[in-house]
Amino acid sequence: MAADPRSPTPVSAVSPASAVSSGSGVSSGSAPGAPEVLLVVAGAHLRGQPLNPQLLALGARFAEATSTAAAYRMVALDTVPAKPGVVRVPERGAALAVEVWALGAAAFGTFVAGLPAPMAIGRVELADGRELPGFLVEPFALEGAEDITVHGGWAAYREAAARPAQEDVPWSDGSGVGNVRHT
Repeated sequence: MAADPRSPTPVSAVSPASAVSSGSGVSSGSAPGAPEVLLVVAGAHLRGQPLNPQLLALGARFAEATSTAAAYRMVALDTVPAKPGVVRVPERGAALAVEVWALGAAAFGTFVAGLPAPMAIGRVELADGRELPGFLVEPFALEGAEDITVHGGWAAYREAAARPAQEDVPWSDGSGVGNVRHT
């Protein structure tokens, strides 16, 4: 019987050459024989976001910007700092912009051990079919959270949220008829 490609692969069982092609989430590190774990991030750990320094402090390196398969929803969690929750759904999913980071296996363990609820690490399917460890959220956190999937990712949502709200401003073109202009 063939192994399920979605089942976890022990770090020691993955050769550097097979790591990237197998989608196991483990690749060769910069030191010979030192494995790295590929981690999918979708929110506050993205480049330029407030928790990215946590990855950098653990020696993580940016690997790529990509997107998930069209099977996810994203919500805005009520946390400090602000962060999203990502959940895989059976229907009405969308592709979300994400980043893949590489960090040493020991650093990955340290990182995961420090995650606060409701954040979780699970398998995230990317648009190219790879399944890598990545950020997800516990289902209880979805209750009452704003669904922000339409933005296609955390950075786009944050940009939209930072823009001033559109207002209706009365104005006149001299015709005597009241008009409303959106600003």
